[in-house]
Amino acid sequence: MANTYGKVSGTFEEVTNIYGKVSGTWEEVDEAYAKVSGTWEQVFAAFVATSFVTLSSGSSTFVVPQGANALHVQAAVGGGGGAAGGADYDKAGGESAGAGGGSGAYISDKIFTVTEGETITYSIGTGGAGGNQTANFKQPRIASPGTNTTLSGSSAGSLFTLTGGGGSSGTGGGVQGPLRTNTAGTAGSATVSGTVVTSGTFKDSAGVTQNVTSNTSGPTGVFNSSGNGATGSNNGNCGGDNCQIAGSNGAASFNGNIAGGVGSPIGGGAGANGTRGSGAGGGGAQYSGGSTNGGAGGAGQIIYRFLRVSP
Repeated sequence: MANTYGKVSGTFEEVTNIYGKVSGTWEEVDEAYAKVSGTWEQVFAAFVATSFVTLSSGSSTFVVPQGANALHVQAAVGGGGGAAGGADYDKAGGESAGAGGGSGAYISDKIFTVTEGETITYSIGTGGAGGNQTANFKQPRIASPGTNTTLSGSSAGSLFTLTGGGGSSGTGGGVQGPLRTNTAGTAGSATVSGTVVTSGTFKDSAGVTQNVTSNTSGPTGVFNSSGNGATGSNNGNCGGDNCQIAGSNGAASFNGNIAGGVGSPIGGGAGANGTRGSGAGGGGAQYSGGSTNGGAGGAGQIIYRFLRVSP
């Protein structure tokens, strides 16, 4: 189907919307046809929502397609923080659990104004590595933070920056005491800079007109939602030599809707990795075989599609 043009003030411009009067009311046309050499051929079709695309790693660009004027971000999140492993002692009067990693900041069902043909640049945050150092009887153990997820346009400028969650740590301990200080991973923070669309209508992939506020398919289930991540949990230290203590859970992402990695359970096993920007679970202590490792934070992501929004 060829592009459709109309003359405006003496200049041909591409048509993006066509209206016709039905029973005295102007209504938008979904499709328009013209007779070419005796055959009716489609010359116009209203822009319908594209399929969702998931970006789960790396940095690159994509281009706003012809006819689109809005970018629907169904989900975006910074990388989750890693978690520290647990620690055992000889005669310190206790044992230490690894604290949980923090979660990345998030966006859920937010729509941004963009321009057709505009180049969009993205970077997806990585999850932080677990803190499982083995020198000096596993002291200190420091996990890595998650990295940022960002999106910007060549015309629109920065749309958002979602910082990653902090990694947890266990520092200051000695083999025979003192017990170490355990610090949970911190929450990532959200900065939304782009122009946000909160009203209007668009045609879904089936060509049905929908209100933009109907977009609630993201992780929070709330239209136009964004916010900071959360802090990991911290089980701290247990009292008494050879006490057992489970690892701490990682922070949930997307306002509590995506669970963090579970801390190492009493009895064995490492702390679980986070998913979709959530924090990792910490390691436990004084199990058979000693303390266990902390997990890695969940990778960030962006899930998006294009719309054409009308007032």
